[in-house]
Amino acid sequence: MSRVAKKPISLPKGVEMSAKDGTISVKGPKGTLSLAQPAGVTVTVEGAEVRIAPTSLAQDVIAGTVRALLANCVNGVANGYERKLELVGVGYRASMQGSDLNLTLGFSHPVLFKVPAGVTVQTPTQTEILIKGADKQAVGQVAAKIRAFRPPEPYKGKGVRYSGEKITLKEAKKA
Repeated sequence: MSRVAKKPISLPKGVEMSAKDGTISVKGPKGTLSLAQPAGVTVTVEGAEVRIAPTSLAQDVIAGTVRALLANCVNGVANGYERKLELVGVGYRASMQGSDLNLTLGFSHPVLFKVPAGVTVQTPTQTEILIKGADKQAVGQVAAKIRAFRPPEPYKGKGVRYSGEKITLKEAKKA
């Protein structure tokens, strides 16, 4: 059996998990997440512990993945996830306009990004974007979409980057 799947998931206080009708739902203080239970994997909730087991040896490969996805759901509804983006460049700004993120990234027009449901975006300063939510995949996807508008370029390092991301700068062409 998968070494990852063998480890049980402990449910923190205030988090409930139920597995019914092929759907696993996790409910906690930060929200509710659900995951489709794949065929060949059984999920059993025993008090404050959740165990994942494959139904056959052929289904062993999916058991570790399901365990990791469920652990992310439990952590998300208990603590939440966040990604921080930084805008580097002269005149690069971000601001919230209602539920839309307005980005000025050196184009001839502002970029408007509609924030999806389940994810909150804040702009503590004009050059910082804070993305929060319970779903790890959704938070990472929103951060990647915003970064894709103007990824950091290799000569001056201007663009939208993750907080703490190191950009290796290239040397300019010499005549």
